[in-house]
Amino acid sequence: MADSDNTTPLSFVTRRRVLGATAIAIAGWERNALAGEAAGAVPSDPTLAIWREWRNARDASERLCDQSAYLERTLVETVGFPCVTVQLADGEEVTLHSIGALREVLGSDADAAEGRAAAEAHLAARQARWDAADREIGYSAALVAEHQAADRAEELLEVLSRTHASSLAGVAAKLDAVLMAGQPSEDSDEFPWPQIRMVLDDIGRIARRIGSSQEF
Repeated sequence: MADSDNTTPLSFVTRRRVLGATAIAIAGWERNALAGEAAGAVPSDPTLAIWREWRNARDASERLCDQSAYLERTLVETVGFPCVTVQLADGEEVTLHSIGALREVLGSDADAAEGRAAAEAHLAARQARWDAADREIGYSAALVAEHQAADRAEELLEVLSRTHASSLAGVAAKLDAVLMAGQPSEDSDEFPWPQIRMVLDDIGRIARRIGSSQEF
């Protein structure tokens, strides 16, 4: 059941955008490596294919995060979270989001049976409206797809971290993934993010010096 405490995890909410120049450079190096492989040179670095798949999964999870957040706002604005506010014996009012919580708070006292039944009916009606609107706009489906994409990205990141790079492009791809997944912002000055960005700059400088050579 959705409620006001059911928020999107911070890891999904926090956006960590890739450095565009790095991604473009890696893609260029990968094209060179593939061209070299087609010409009979050494095979392309396997880390590049994993990195590319990881990027796709991560991009998908971010798009789906934006979509599910938008759909959730739409649901809240149109039908509101399924909840009911009840008054306790001491006059305090509490807002509850499930039948179980409602029954726990109000108890089984026969004197409260009528009020409990009314509150349960009100909550059930609001839940039914939420569920119907959810099915219509696809919020829950988008949320499931988002989590699946995020899980896939996490799996691929682990595979990427265990795969040895055989080229500068592969090393850059692995560092790019570390930056995207780890640094709190693109210009964070906390260790080790500036140092990793410097290493990526070094790799780019070396690759430019090598030029189109397949040695990297």
